[in-house]
Amino acid sequence: MKKSIAIMCGGGPAPGINTVISTLAKTFLKDGYEVIGVHHGYKGLLSDNPLLVFFDFHRADRIFSLGGSTLIMSRYKPKDTDFKADFFKKHNVKLLVTIGGDDTASTANRLTKYVNSQNLDVTHVHVPKTIDNDLPLPDRNPTFGFHTAKDEGVRIGNTIYEDARTSENWFVVAAMGRSAGHLAFGIASACHYQMMIIPEMFNKSKITFEKIINMIISSIVKCKIQGIEYGVALVSEGVFHFMEEDEIINSGINFTYDDHGHPELGNVSKSHIFNYLLQVKLKELRLEIKSRPVELGYELRCCKPIAFDLTLCTLLGIGVKKLFDQGVSGCIVSANSNGDIMPLYLKDFEDNEGKIPPRLVDIDSDMAQLFIKNLFYIKEKDYEAAKKYLPNPEAYNFKKILNWN
Repeated sequence: MKKSIAIMCGGGPAPGINTVISTLAKTFLKDGYEVIGVHHGYKGLLSDNPLLVFFDFHRADRIFSLGGSTLIMSRYKPKDTDFKADFFKKHNVKLLVTIGGDDTASTANRLTKYVNSQNLDVTHVHVPKTIDNDLPLPDRNPTFGFHTAKDEGVRIGNTIYEDARTSENWFVVAAMGRSAGHLAFGIASACHYQMMIIPEMFNKSKITFEKIINMIISSIVKCKIQGIEYGVALVSEGVFHFMEEDEIINSGINFTYDDHGHPELGNVSKSHIFNYLLQVKLKELRLEIKSRPVELGYELRCCKPIAFDLTLCTLLGIGVKKLFDQGVSGCIVSANSNGDIMPLYLKDFEDNEGKIPPRLVDIDSDMAQLFIKNLFYIKEKDYEAAKKYLPNPEAYNFKKILNWN
């Protein structure tokens, strides 16, 4: 019976998934393997009648430069009691390749240990993806999909800035990034936005809505002092995930709540929340300033990969074959800054509690500090001029809000 490899995708989309799938298929087909794509992630893999794709060269060749994923993705996370080896036996699977985040990888490690306990020899290699760029890869190398998502965010972001300038409005933009501010930082700095707020800025201060809104108003008033009647403030959605739950519940926003009483943040537009709270505060201050919300969310996940990610994802796909040929299993495929392929293991990333801490923006780096210094915000020297707009300018001093003095 012909040997095969199986490919499945977990979590949410990232540009470059199809490039990885295409590269894997072409590389293993050359060596005589059957290449099977599994729809619906682990739910499909462990079902009685999985929906499968059998790749030939032409099917693989059509998808390598496309966005999205030719294999339907799923966030389903099976329990150990859900495991079975039927699929692996039936198709003589020698390698399971998973594409996803750390949850997808750890589940695959558990599954392949179970499958191997059933007298089957199945290797596992994981290809990590996230547009958030928050996996601590060596050399601070980016996760695949990040540069494409940032590129698309900048394309949309420049159009928003042009609208702000054209209409003399302010826009409040929210960008994806659950645990870290890499996307927001990259987009805001590339687009010359007047204000950027990422969770890493609050390294000496608790995150509150009041602080976020005061930072935006600090930027608006500083611009007014300089005769600039427009601008864009970009806030990373990650600020929500570092906020105390009481702060969210008492914000005045109507949330839906899950069975455990937690606000369901996925059901609301973050930019609308920030813009609404900004408008409430502007009216209190009697400042007549128009602002509009824009969400940079799902638009970034399924766009066509740019050249950087096409190259990186091709390298990672070929790299899976290299590690497989070397007999390496239970690992994550990675490339260092020289392009050398190396295996990494979840234990390489885990802290003492077995969790993977996110890679954050290095807020103390020259790059971060210089970009932050270049933002528009009120300093002590602006207090007198700011009194025209604000009764207490010192409450809007950017560095004091962050406790950076």
